Amino acid sequence: MSALHLPDELVDRLTAEASRRGVTVDELVAETLADRFPARAHPDDRDALEAFIGCGSSGRREPFDIHQARTELARSKTAETI
Repeated sequence: MSALHLPDELVDRLTAEASRRGVTVDELVAETLADRFPARAHPDDRDALEAFIGCGSSGRREPFDIHQARTELARSKTAETI
């Protein structure tokens, strides 16, 4: 566990909110950070919904990486204009 050094005003606000919720300041900070920075299975994971959209109508059966498809499309469009 690491110690955080926070401005006094922020510590006061955290303490008041933790008291209002009936939790410790540590619990409040952990919950807030977990909400802000959700865990991912892998750092390269992308939005599953975005990857899913359109894969059924394309006739493809393999997973579809929209970011890769956009990159390839941009390259082909750039090559066409040259």
